[in-house]
Amino acid sequence: MCLILFAYKMDDIDLIVAANRDEFYHRPTAPAHFWDDAPNVLGGRDLEKMGTWMGITKQGRFAALTNYRNPAESTEHKRSRGEVVSQFLTGQDSPECYMRYMQQQRDAYPGYNLIVGDMHSLYYYSNVENEIRLLPPGLYGLSNHLLDTPWPKVQKGKEGLKSCLEAAEGNLFDCLFATLQQAEQAPDEELPSTGVSLDWERKLSPLFIQTPDYGTRSSAVLLRKKEDICFTERVHADGVVKEREFSFFVTEGN
Repeated sequence: MCLILFAYKMDDIDLIVAANRDEFYHRPTAPAHFWDDAPNVLGGRDLEKMGTWMGITKQGRFAALTNYRNPAESTEHKRSRGEVVSQFLTGQDSPECYMRYMQQQRDAYPGYNLIVGDMHSLYYYSNVENEIRLLPPGLYGLSNHLLDTPWPKVQKGKEGLKSCLEAAEGNLFDCLFATLQQAEQAPDEELPSTGVSLDWERKLSPLFIQTPDYGTRSSAVLLRKKEDICFTERVHADGVVKEREFSFFVTEGN
């Protein structure tokens, strides 16, 4: 993912997530589905490394990840970040134990931001910051820097999420997808300096990214309300949007 907006334990909803996955268009990807080799896991899949960027299980375990943008970082001999998410979803460690394990393995992966949780807690960890955080109830935004770094897309996304939650009318999912599809570039004076060119800072500044070779491949909205989980993914390809909807109840066991 390159943008994750989420509200945790606000009002009567345990978790709301609205997220965009940005990637090169040529990278082979499977849309959201229950995995053949892990039938309890729902999520898209990177078919090059077989990891994922976001997913949830039938037991309510949730994980999502963004890359930490640092063009100067060497990724040679490092492992795929997508396995960080898939390992949690297919494992049985508590969120806290898993984060402590990832802290021990922090140098094995390029820079990342990770969110993991279950029905009882939600944690954030970046192997760049190297601090495990138990998240209190609240509204959060994450892109390719640390949690709640006030990049324009993060600020705009959090404002959109807040507005959708406060709206008395309309469909929450439609409102969140509309937020995720905002493609306006930020003004130059608001752009961060992350080591890429000014042209790329501009191209990467919208919530929804569109360039000839790289951009927002899919958008997803997840809602977990007690034991009820709803997940919708919209895949964007060649001007066509394909939507998949999933709804299920949390079950006990592995």
